[in-house]
Amino acid sequence: MPALRTYSVFISHAWDYHKPYCRMVEFLNDAPNFSWRNYSVPKTDPKPGVSLEDELRNQIRPTHVVIVLAGMYVAYSEWILTEIEIANAMNKPIIGVEPWGSKRVPAAVTEAAKETVGWNTSSIVAAIRKWAI
Repeated sequence: MPALRTYSVFISHAWDYHKPYCRMVEFLNDAPNFSWRNYSVPKTDPKPGVSLEDELRNQIRPTHVVIVLAGMYVAYSEWILTEIEIANAMNKPIIGVEPWGSKRVPAAVTEAAKETVGWNTSSIVAAIRKWAI
């Protein structure tokens, strides 16, 4: 079997709503025949003395793809929009992920995303493989 490509991924998240982020990490860790590296800024590891925007730039820069968890957008639109702007400025493909039971995804996410997928491992992994640069 050939070696798996390791995908560098930034997952957008809000520290006050950490559960969806943790679930996404579990999905990707448990995906069969999928290797990835997490470039997100975890709740337990914010960098002291660095502005959050600079830290986001540093974390997004080396990635192949940015995942935006669309369900958090309403409560934290300023930071989600900043992450989207940074990803766009760096020509990073954005994948939107709809939360379970959601009927709508915010326009800012659908307009920026190369693709919006449902909240399940196979569709998320397929989108990463398709759009990763």
